[in-house]
Amino acid sequence: MELFTTTLCMCLVLSFANGVPAPQHDSIADDGDSQAAFPDRCEGIEFDAITPDETGVILFFKGDYLWKGFHGSAQLSNESFKELDDFHHVGHVDAAFRMHNTAKTGDHDHIYFFLDDKVFRYYNQNLENGYPKQIQEDFSEVPTHLDAAVACPQGECITDSVLFFKGPDVHVYDIATKTVKTKTWSHLPVCTSALRWLEHYYCFNGHSFTKFNPVTGEVTGDYPKDARNYFMKCENFGHGSHYTAPKCSEVKLNAITTDDTGKTYFFAGPTYMRLDTHRDGLHAFPITKIWQEVTNGVDAVFSYTDKIYMIKDDLVYIYKSAAHYTLIEGYPKRLKGELGIEGRVDAAFVCPNEHTVHLIQGQMLRDVDLTATPRVVTTEVPLPLSDIDAALCGADGVNVFKGSQFYHYDSAMILAMGRIAPFPQNITSAMMGCQD
Repeated sequence: MELFTTTLCMCLVLSFANGVPAPQHDSIADDGDSQAAFPDRCEGIEFDAITPDETGVILFFKGDYLWKGFHGSAQLSNESFKELDDFHHVGHVDAAFRMHNTAKTGDHDHIYFFLDDKVFRYYNQNLENGYPKQIQEDFSEVPTHLDAAVACPQGECITDSVLFFKGPDVHVYDIATKTVKTKTWSHLPVCTSALRWLEHYYCFNGHSFTKFNPVTGEVTGDYPKDARNYFMKCENFGHGSHYTAPKCSEVKLNAITTDDTGKTYFFAGPTYMRLDTHRDGLHAFPITKIWQEVTNGVDAVFSYTDKIYMIKDDLVYIYKSAAHYTLIEGYPKRLKGELGIEGRVDAAFVCPNEHTVHLIQGQMLRDVDLTATPRVVTTEVPLPLSDIDAALCGADGVNVFKGSQFYHYDSAMILAMGRIAPFPQNITSAMMGCQD
């Protein structure tokens, strides 16, 4: 599957609190006077700009310095973006963002930096030809000396847009029409930097942040919060337990599924990871963050129509995918009444555009027609494999997971008819971000 061949950025040493994980922070080593003089973001820094790069690594800027990712030491920003220092001679970035346009052409995924009245455009840390430019050459009607900027794709904003912040004003730039509408969000603090991360929007001021709605500016919840509790791991900051990425040879899944919106999740123990967000890095969360009622992990998960089915012991929980995974009234229900089977389910999957759920129990594959009432087993065949942990069906076939290995079948029919298991393949860091 294409999902499993995409190289993903791994950031998996996390704390869980209020829906935002706190990644690991590595203390700056005392390698000498110059290194020791580098700033420590755990001291409560007000960042000048924050933006993801093309690969999903979050870049934090302060003065002449840059942090790459949620952990690690500061480095000089001109080591990665030397032209910023060449033109500015100070290294201070006013604002930065990663461009998003639905057509994914032209400047999509390019990084924009704003310094005074100039704009710089980079891709893979290379300055694009013709830059720097005056800001208005690329973004007409957008003011100079900005405070912050963040891209907002269609679906989260009304159209593909960029939000430019200056004081209490937000200049909403429509990427397609190149027009600007100005709003005043006086209830927000002055955003010295802004970030879109995992489909949420954050306004940073001082060492605190406020999560806001990118269309209305509305703030819901108790804000501001200290960034050191969430966007870096600092001594005496952060909450909760830690999850450390296992070695690839030690991976053991409980379930994996892709829902109808294209979001792919795998589940291991009490945590889940969403794989399609690799452009923002891979991050593990407790299952209860989204599926609050599922408190003891899962045995199997599958998606069908606009719903996700989660099986634990003899219970089935059904959530509406399109409604932020709202549990359907009346659930959980007994497995026998919902799917017509009894006993532990080891794995489950539904192939695209089909109406049959394939359930693996021990060394048996049982099929249930999801359009039937009542639902009963229609087909039952033995499998050449036992002790299966999870399975996923996509456009190129079925992957069946067993410990740290998986077996690929070109279709569910071949899985059902096969009497000899295919050669096993090892799970790799490119698939799930484990440690090689």
